[in-house]
Amino acid sequence: MELRHLRYFIALSGSLNFTRAAERLHVTQSTLSHQIKQLEEELGVALFDRVGKRVALTDAGDEFLHFCTRALHEIDLGLGALRQDRSEVAGELRVGSTHTFNLGFIPDCIASFHARHPRVKVVVEELSADQIAARLQARTLDLGIAYRPAVPGPLRFEPLYNEEMVLVVARRHPLARRKRVRMVELHRLPMALLPASFATRQMLDECFRSCGAEPHVVAEINTLAPMMDLVAKTQLASIVAAKVVNPQAGLVIVRLESPTPVRTPGMLWSPAARDAATTRAFSAIVRKLALRSSLQDAAGRPA
Repeated sequence: MELRHLRYFIALSGSLNFTRAAERLHVTQSTLSHQIKQLEEELGVALFDRVGKRVALTDAGDEFLHFCTRALHEIDLGLGALRQDRSEVAGELRVGSTHTFNLGFIPDCIASFHARHPRVKVVVEELSADQIAARLQARTLDLGIAYRPAVPGPLRFEPLYNEEMVLVVARRHPLARRKRVRMVELHRLPMALLPASFATRQMLDECFRSCGAEPHVVAEINTLAPMMDLVAKTQLASIVAAKVVNPQAGLVIVRLESPTPVRTPGMLWSPAARDAATTRAFSAIVRKLALRSSLQDAAGRPA
């Protein structure tokens, strides 16, 4: 199956007349008829009913038209993006990001994006995942960088990679010399965690419930930097993404298992904002840098 088969199919579906469709495509009627026949043979179904000079879509043809039209629309958008002069992309891009990504990932994305599209102003706001979702639906943001929402609703979510979460403790903590710790061993362990309103905390609570453990939450802090500072100065433990831990601050990472908490970072957007040139250009850079980051994390992860 080739793109021309799909374009011929859509043209004939629009006119339901071989002569008019052939004229629109600038091909002979016999060429169009032959290409449609090839497509039907490859699919193994009849897409059109032919009764004399009348042509009508079959049920299979009507169903295929919906997907075919959507697929060609995406391809045409991609071709347009490739042909577009990068210097022509201009305007403003509004991005909502959770705290974790603003620590390094978002600045790297903006630096790369600005080098390619200097005429675009990027406005970044650090927000919670729920705030990002609400702002995207209100169309006051163009793109969100956050973790997979429990209920995405009308928003589209594109996963970027899976991120393993780890136990972090001070070097003098009793668990600091362990390579791995089972989640059940954290039962009644004094801990500092994100507040219960955070999606990450809800995911961790579910992991604790699944193994029958209940940590002793001594402190809840809604930003990571002070929480890591607290862990470094006390005998409290915490669970965070490995990339936010600075070993030079006297912190030690211990891998978790049974179960291993995993988050899925990704991009969120409303369908209406997805096709904007600025959004497409920035999301392409996010994908590229996310892939590089995940490969580096995998290479540096202890066995």
